[in-house]
Amino acid sequence: MGHREDLLEGAKSCLLEKGFARTTARDIVKASGTNLASIGYHYGSKDALLAQAYVALVEGMSGAFDAGAGPEGAPGSLERFRWVWSRIADTMREPGSVWRLSMEVMTIELPGVRAHLAAAQREGGRGLVALLMGMPEEEVSDEAADTLGRFYLTLMTGLIAQWTFDPETAPDGEALTEGLRQVVEAAREN
Repeated sequence: MGHREDLLEGAKSCLLEKGFARTTARDIVKASGTNLASIGYHYGSKDALLAQAYVALVEGMSGAFDAGAGPEGAPGSLERFRWVWSRIADTMREPGSVWRLSMEVMTIELPGVRAHLAAAQREGGRGLVALLMGMPEEEVSDEAADTLGRFYLTLMTGLIAQWTFDPETAPDGEALTEGLRQVVEAAREN
């Protein structure tokens, strides 16, 4: 690996260990075996590097959906919804979960970092739509990413908050699916 990749890996390690606000450039340099000048050269700033490292960590969570059997249920079905959200909840149970880091990242007030993360969020919504609707990400329209994707991201943000504050009572895929079933049933009645 080159310095750029080493820095990214070091930053990912620091984020999981210390969080965004407590990670210093020196921490990243120590974890990556590089030098301080490399951060500015390759990423522009420590915060830009940490933002990219965070996005890479979130993208790496897709591995939770690659292991074992494929998604259960037809695309768009309650069974598929349950399967996906159960897998997401399982990743929140893991020690050092990237989702707990997400709560801190949501509060960061650095304009350049927020712009980078906002762009990545749209793609995260696109990925959730693709997974839940059973289609390749490149086939998810911008409109679907901006509506259904944002809906799923809102659900994800609430789930992250609940798992962060009270993992004992946070919902799992079963509870979320039952809630969705009740919403759909009530909408059909009206």
